[in-house]
Amino acid sequence: MSIVRIKNVDKTFFSQEAATTALNDISLSVANGEFVSLIGPSGCGKTTLLSLIAGLIQPTNGEIHIEGQQIFRPSPKTGYMLQQDYLYPWLTIEQNITIGLKTMKKLNVETRSYALALLEKMGLLDKKDDYPSQLSGGMRQRVALVRMLATEPKLLLLDEPFSALDYQTKLKLEDLVSFTLKDQGKTAILVTHDIGEAIAMSDRIVLLSARPGRVHNIFEVPENLRLLAPFQARNHHSFNKLFQQIWKELESFEEERI
Repeated sequence: MSIVRIKNVDKTFFSQEAATTALNDISLSVANGEFVSLIGPSGCGKTTLLSLIAGLIQPTNGEIHIEGQQIFRPSPKTGYMLQQDYLYPWLTIEQNITIGLKTMKKLNVETRSYALALLEKMGLLDKKDDYPSQLSGGMRQRVALVRMLATEPKLLLLDEPFSALDYQTKLKLEDLVSFTLKDQGKTAILVTHDIGEAIAMSDRIVLLSARPGRVHNIFEVPENLRLLAPFQARNHHSFNKLFQQIWKELESFEEERI
């Protein structure tokens, strides 16, 4: 069953000088529990598409549905995680992970316990009384993940959440996030420039063309890779074959620009 259905979506941005079409005729479905990555050349509209799904902006044409409901505004069914953690520096870690629950008027003994249990799974329960400035970048992103999961969204939107981290921390977080989302049966859509990250974490990879972004190709990640943790998947013999296939198609966009 599809949790996300995108039907013939266009997005054009208007200014006094010009109209810029970021996305053209995007149609895509994402199944419940599926992990899908969006990749493509810079400026192809990946983040714009994520913002449309989140209800932060509206399509110029077409429709987006989450669990059968057309999206016109941000929905509590959706969680958003960005490259920056956007933790509140004046709040403790516990206060940061429960801020969403408090805003939604859902903070109580049960939901607080759930948020702290998630923090414990991330190995950060002993940091609950600390402030963001006392944590490393990788720790802060784990806190941001807990904050998002604490409100129990059905759909997670991840906009390059690991790109600002050092490579070793990035690989560790890929494994942690992948395990956590599979354990909770979450549906996720990831925007990334990293082909390897997309292959290691995804069930399917959607390649968008150069602007205006269109669905150029959809790659199915082989089952033998999907069953592995991201770090293990990167070392599997099937990984390089798919990497080269996607790389060549991305390179073709660059050659068209020359």
